[in-house]
Amino acid sequence: MHKTLSKDAYGGVHGKDYVPYVSEGSRSGGNVAILIIGILLAALFAASTAYSGMKSGLTVAAGIPGSIIGSGFIAIFAKQKGILGKNLVQGMSSGGESIASGVIFLLPAILLIGADVTFFEGALVAIGGVLFGMGVSSLVYKNLIVEEHGNLMFPESMAISETLVASEGAGDSMKYMGIGFGVSGVITVLTGSFLNVANNLISYVNERFYKWKLELEVNPLLLGIGFIVGIDVSLTMFAGSILANFAIMPLISYFADFAREGEFIWNAPDIPLNTMQVNNIAGSYVKYIGAGMMLSGGLIGAIKLIPTIVVAVKETLGAKSKGGSSESSLASILLVVGIIIGFAAGFLVSGGNILMAIVGAILALFLSLLFVIVSGRLTGTIGTSNLPVSGMTIASLVIVTLIFVILRWTSMENNKTLLLFGTFIVTAISVAGGYAQSQKVTYIIGGKKGEMDKYFVIAGIVGVVVVVGVINLLSNQLSLTGDNVPFALPQANLISTLTAGIMSGDLPWHMVIVGIVMGIVLFMLKLPIMTVAIGFYLPIATTSIILVGAIVRLFIEKTAKGAEERDAKVANGISLSSGLVAGGSIIGLVGIILQVLGVIKGFSPTGFLASNTMAYILLAALIIFTIWPLLRTKVKNSSQ
Repeated sequence: MHKTLSKDAYGGVHGKDYVPYVSEGSRSGGNVAILIIGILLAALFAASTAYSGMKSGLTVAAGIPGSIIGSGFIAIFAKQKGILGKNLVQGMSSGGESIASGVIFLLPAILLIGADVTFFEGALVAIGGVLFGMGVSSLVYKNLIVEEHGNLMFPESMAISETLVASEGAGDSMKYMGIGFGVSGVITVLTGSFLNVANNLISYVNERFYKWKLELEVNPLLLGIGFIVGIDVSLTMFAGSILANFAIMPLISYFADFAREGEFIWNAPDIPLNTMQVNNIAGSYVKYIGAGMMLSGGLIGAIKLIPTIVVAVKETLGAKSKGGSSESSLASILLVVGIIIGFAAGFLVSGGNILMAIVGAILALFLSLLFVIVSGRLTGTIGTSNLPVSGMTIASLVIVTLIFVILRWTSMENNKTLLLFGTFIVTAISVAGGYAQSQKVTYIIGGKKGEMDKYFVIAGIVGVVVVVGVINLLSNQLSLTGDNVPFALPQANLISTLTAGIMSGDLPWHMVIVGIVMGIVLFMLKLPIMTVAIGFYLPIATTSIILVGAIVRLFIEKTAKGAEERDAKVANGISLSSGLVAGGSIIGLVGIILQVLGVIKGFSPTGFLASNTMAYILLAALIIFTIWPLLRTKVKNSSQ
């Protein structure tokens, strides 16, 4: 066993030649204690993510918090299982959290349209999505995890892996992770859900003539991700944001100024078109262009992967040797059961309409197949924290809703049925991200894929029970509308508006079609559609701080004297960045939980503390405390 992750963990060798951190022994990390710890953390992260996500629309990826919290429990109850046990626990944590990160988009939307949803209905479609998403992801495992090793960076998987290795006592890695965790923790406490005493958003918005928006969120977690993914991906994403905020947004505002009196925003009937502000344009129009880009990117990406899918299916169904048969059998079982549940749920929720059940189930399975594959690849590019689940869900729902309209299924009950099919899709998409991320960690550390499959599916089912239970428990509060509602439900509100808008014919189809055309043009130019689309869709405040992280890495590389020093500085930088991600995740999650429990109540920054200058000071401190330790890196002699 190495003392640290090898350089090969980040690429440089073909996936089949990579030697994992644990390369000898039984490589089994599970027992009853590990299973119980994993179930408890899966339930904890599922409940907290569901509650916080419905409150603010923000969720925190659970892989890193799960690995660190789990390490403490394992040290007490299952020390002999070591890093392999910790890996299973972090996977189960991700399994529970990923359920919430998807289901909260759709089930509350059913309540918002005035319908009811039972626990059994919600649980059945979500469990079907879990099994189908895992089954499809398992089929393309070899391509995503092994064949693309070093090409798909899986930044959060590597951060989790570094966290697990650091917990085993790797000196330098632990030191740099500790620095990153401390820096991230302090900034998160000051600016996040704990105290919120200092502004961390640098914002410049022009509402006159040529309307545009440039923002940067001083977020250590995102800066760490930017350092890990590097300059190419970060710059491509930021290019999408520049296109959205400095070209498309002012263009829409220019023509909106010519709108006649009495013309209003399609989903905000109290705001005239000719008085739209930047945020109105972004939320009601630009975002739908991004959804169209994702739709075309998802379809094109899935079509390109058809040969890979065919090969993966053949390999899975035909696996007979080399210890692969049990793992392939489990993947096949998950896929088949997911398909069966998909059709069974379709008949249950369609109110006896056999044609609707069949059409809805086929659409849900087909779109899930496409976007599960896309979700896995995007996780390899940007991690699950920034996975655009809502964008892929919007693209899927546009297609399903359009089919429903063509077939004249436009009543409220039909809308409810559609949203339940959407729940299947979004669960499969979100689970695929968490699954791919956890399996990459398993591959890097040296655990067994089949063992992670078993523990992850248990965590997924636990997550479904908890999340659907929380939504049903809070259904009276979730169905409230108007001002000062207890839950903001941003994604659910968007989706309920979207489906109702399509069914009524009131949707900015021009925006969606423009996005589709732009995606096709990007494909013809051989540019990465989804990476550009992510930047176009995400707030520029997010992509700009990711770019800053990548620039920090570029600076560190340029200051190195020789390849050996550069590799050492980058390795330490990745460990430090993993600490930034870990600190932001854990402290942010704890703060959200404490706020939800009413233990703490954050302040609202005022005066100087609420200014751009305050955010600039925080940004400077974050950059300095990231760069300074790395510049002091000393290269050890090879003989040591």
